[in-house]
Formats: sequence, C-alpha cells, structure tokens
Amino acid sequence: MIEQIQALQQEAEDALAGAKAIQDVEALRVRFLGKKGALTGLLRGLGSLSVEERPQVGQAANEVKQAIEARIADAFDRLKKQAQQEQRSKRSVDVSLPGSPPLVGSLHPLTLVRQEILDIFGRMGFRVEVGPEVETEFFNFEALGIPKDHPARDMQDTFYVGEQMVLRTHTSPVQIRAVLERRKPPVRIVAPGAVYRRDSDVSHSPMFHQVEGLMIEEGVHFGHLKGILDTFAREMFGEKNTTRFRPSYFPFTEPSAEVDVSCFLCDAKGCRVCKDTGWIEILGCGMVDPVVFEEVANYDERTEYDPTSVTGFAFGMGIERIAMLKYRIPDIRLFFDNDINFLKQFGS
Repeated sequence: MIEQIQALQQEAEDALAGAKAIQDVEALRVRFLGKKGALTGLLRGLGSLSVEERPQVGQAANEVKQAIEARIADAFDRLKKQAQQEQRSKRSVDVSLPGSPPLVGSLHPLTLVRQEILDIFGRMGFRVEVGPEVETEFFNFEALGIPKDHPARDMQDTFYVGEQMVLRTHTSPVQIRAVLERRKPPVRIVAPGAVYRRDSDVSHSPMFHQVEGLMIEEGVHFGHLKGILDTFAREMFGEKNTTRFRPSYFPFTEPSAEVDVSCFLCDAKGCRVCKDTGWIEILGCGMVDPVVFEEVANYDERTEYDPTSVTGFAFGMGIERIAMLKYRIPDIRLFFDNDINFLKQFGS
C-alpha cells in the first residue's frame, strides 16, 4: 500500500505540473484529496492491514498528503500570477487622451449673490459693516423703535438666549452700532449677515441672511433712496427692469415702502412667479424715523444726530429671496441641504 500511495503522489505532481488554469488545480485537489478522492479511497484499506503495518502506512499517507497540498498551493500561486500578468499585458493606455479633470469646488449661491449685492452698493459708495449675531434687546428692538409690547418681540418670532439677549432677528442692529461708533454723520453702510427667526417652510428658514443699508447725511430725502434702489435693481436683474414703491410700515422708518421690481422672468407680462401681476417684491425701505436718532442720543449723549438737521434712509433685503429669484430656485431649503449636485451648478 505504501507503493500505491507513493505512486499516487507522483501522479498528482505530474497532473498539477500540467495544469493550465486555476479551475484545473481545484479539480485536481478534489480528485486526489477530496472526501471521495484517491488518497481517501486508499486509506479505507487500512483496516485490512496488520497492527504493525498501519502506523507505517498512516505516516506515509500524511507525508504524501502534505506534499500534494504544497504542490497545489504552488500551482494556485503560479497560475494567479500568470493571470495577473496576462491581464496587465492586455491593458493599453492611450497617452494622447486628455486626463480626467479634477473636481473643483465653487462658491455657494448665497455667497455669490451676497458678493454681487455688496459690489453694487460698494460702487455707490457704501462700505461694509458687520456686528454680533447675539444681540441685546436694546440694539435689536428698542433702539429701532420697537417697544417691549410689539408683536415682533413675541417668543414665537424670536430666539431668546438669555436675560435680555437674543439671536438677532435682522441686521438692523449693525446700523445702530455704526451710528454710535461714528457719533456724527455722514454714514453710508451696508450690513450683511445671518439672522434668526422662528419660521420654517419652503420660503422661510429659521436661519437666513440679510443685507441692510443705511445712509445718513444732511439733505438726504426719499428721492435719493428711490434712485439708489432703482440702480440696484437694474444692476442685479437687468437694465430693462423698473421698480415701484408701495406704502408699507416698519417701526424704525417713516415713511416706509415695499419695493417691487418688474418681473424679469416674463418681461412683466404675468407668470406664476409674479402671480400674474408683472411685479416681484424684493425689499423694504424707508426714511429713518427720528425716534431712532433720539434713542441713539439717549444711549450715548456724545452722539451728534440732530433729527432737525440730519435725515437718513434705510433698506433691507433677504439674500435668499434675491438668490431664489435670480436663479429661479423654488425651495429655500435647497440652500442648506448640502446637495453637491445642486451646488455644483453654480461653479464657474
């Protein structure tokens, strides 16, 4: 039986040496070492041997099994390397083809619109001012003529973060800070930044962005305000666009107005966006109420804003609203979803 086992080893080695594919090696493994393989079949005859012969035959069988397993491992390794080399040799690289362009980031649409707004007003002599997003009630409300019993101060509209401290609901407090810092006119600023209100739907977000403007000088009147905002509308939406001013109300301006721009999507003929009116609301504005100058003077007596000799106007707009109109975006929440397919549309 030992001779038969040794002959089986030689047969297995010869077969493995001639194997051409990994599948062939697996088939030979099953043929020689499987549960129904040749070596297993020989070992079933151990029962017919004498007690003295069994250890010798068993040892010979283990040595042959280990030798065949080693040859099988070598054959697997040889054929795998051969297959990899053949695969690499089949690959052809056309060095004349252009390379894949790298992914390049782009500015967020709100950043693009913010920069455009600031550029337009910058060319008209307005400088940029910023202020804190956590404000005192005085700067956020009282200095702007919004008393403690005003509906805008209700908890459902404002995020309170402490005793007499709020997340600012508009960027108007920056105007008050700028006025106090300069102590006397002239003042010509725009204040961009994030603001917070308790509101969330397709056209509102609990955090959004505004740009507010303020101009205070001797002799400033509503005609100056109309001219500046009309220039802004044409620069932002196109030369053909016109504006109209509708009477409105804001606590810190009087008179106050809402500003509409002629619909640039349908050439003012009427469409879904302008609700068939031919006009789209873009911002609010008005002449600074003298009560604001009085509040500033009461807060810091060193300021020199005499409401009988100086006048000013203020305006404010939502950056998201301008961006939604400019890029025809139907849902404000798209600005905050971080969808790369949405954002990459605004790359240069």
